[in-house]
Amino acid sequence: MREDLLHFIWKYKKLQLENLLGSKNEVISILDVGSHNFLSGPDFFNAKIQIDKQLWAGTVEMHIKSSDWYAHNHEIDPNYHNVILHVVWEDDCDVFRSDNTAIPTLVLKDYISSNILLEYQKLFYHRESSFINCSNDIGNVDDFILQNWLEVLYFERLEKKTELVAQLLMESNNDWERVFFILLSKNFGLKINGEIFFEIAKQLQFPMVRKIQRNTLQMESALYGLAGLLEDDIIGDSYYESLKSEFHFLKAKYGLMGRALQKPEFFKLRPSNFPTIRLSQLANLYALHQNLFSNIIGAKRIQDIYKVFNVTASEYWDNHFTFGKISKKYGTKLTKNFVDLLIINTILPIKLSYAMHMGRDVNEEIINIISGISSESNSIISNFELLKLQFPSAKESQAVLQLYNGYCTKNKCLQCAVGHQLLNRKP
Repeated sequence: MREDLLHFIWKYKKLQLENLLGSKNEVISILDVGSHNFLSGPDFFNAKIQIDKQLWAGTVEMHIKSSDWYAHNHEIDPNYHNVILHVVWEDDCDVFRSDNTAIPTLVLKDYISSNILLEYQKLFYHRESSFINCSNDIGNVDDFILQNWLEVLYFERLEKKTELVAQLLMESNNDWERVFFILLSKNFGLKINGEIFFEIAKQLQFPMVRKIQRNTLQMESALYGLAGLLEDDIIGDSYYESLKSEFHFLKAKYGLMGRALQKPEFFKLRPSNFPTIRLSQLANLYALHQNLFSNIIGAKRIQDIYKVFNVTASEYWDNHFTFGKISKKYGTKLTKNFVDLLIINTILPIKLSYAMHMGRDVNEEIINIISGISSESNSIISNFELLKLQFPSAKESQAVLQLYNGYCTKNKCLQCAVGHQLLNRKP
């Protein structure tokens, strides 16, 4: 038994609301269950309860046992002084406020439907041995309910991604172009080099970027130099020598600091993801689009975004993976799969953040774009597919990642639309 079941029963009124009997035989009627509080403090605010014909307004607290009130030290916490009803599964002691007045107690197990309890027990019975609690049942959930829930989950995950946008905006005095540059750089580095690219981009003041972005060599030299990739002596490589020369010039002119604390990684990466290639692609992207942020914000269709990112690395990298070593000819154009990752992790979060800042609704535009991207493939998605779920696009796969990480692994079944439907099944 968990407190979330008590919250569920109370919030969704899965009990009679009138003529209930408290632990001291008080007659209790629930006029308003109040608002569910997911933060610290009592579980429900602004409830209205009639107790023995006396109307009370205040907060409601819930516990498995009445004695949990003292186990959690609520008797000395002023946040709980306004509790008008203590809702419990088992009443094992009387509870008092700090002024020594008794708090009426409602024992919920006296009023719960046996069917709800049965479904709740079934939901958690296999939680140690199955992929998710509802592995046996999620494939049979009404498709309309599931699809609506997945859309909610997708935006929940997207809004989570906007938290970094908000943080960077505060640090950069609302410089949207700089924030976009930093986030884009981070995601050009993917998982292995993302944090290093992130730190490199943060070292570059965007007024400087605006001044040098038309000059691809200067832009590359700034990125490579701060990445610590221009510290060797490579004889006879004119491109490398030009980059080193430009970086020394930029350091003197703009007061650039030294390189990042850690050099980018090459180990275990495919050549197409080598930091040398990715940083050159990023530099060429900014050389090609002088107003990249505006172009992205203005792009309404996924095809428009693909056009913006039709970019290759500099010609040197056609037959190099690292400085000074000639390799076989290799294409350095940004692939669709890579651009899709940029759309998911950078472009759509920045679009949503900017729309919220401007007071606009771009949800439909975002849905149209994300629905045009193929579903990701990973172990979590594969496990859900085994449960008869289908993922026609990245909207669904992103949503199910949010479902798994935000609900399934945390046993938040009663905050999930799937769990709601399962608990409401008729016997």
